[in-house]
Amino acid sequence: VQLQASGGGLVQAGGSLRLSCAASGGTFSSYTVGWFRQAPGKEREFVSSISGYTAYADSVKGRFTISRDNAKNMVYLQMNGLKPDDTAVYYCAARLGLWARGVGSYSYWGQGTLVTVSS
Repeated sequence: VQLQASGGGLVQAGGSLRLSCAASGGTFSSYTVGWFRQAPGKEREFVSSISGYTAYADSVKGRFTISRDNAKNMVYLQMNGLKPDDTAVYYCAARLGLWARGVGSYSYWGQGTLVTVSS
């Protein structure tokens, strides 16, 4: 499966953005799709994932919402209440099977989209 993330940009603290992940190839509904982020000088970290179950990192719980539209092969990440600490390159990734939060658990990755939150 091929993935393409989009929707990043520059936003002020407290603002919102919606990221999109478009998938092609494979049976999309069979995949768990996750969002990860990597800030400068830091390791890539789990943000959220969706299969038949949604999961969130504690740092985004209550502010971010993941959803998917299998008919359109799309996954979205609605990000509200953005903070400067959310600044990072955001990646979508996919894996066959149940949800997971480890970077190494995902086989397919899209290119990143940069989110910058100004204070």
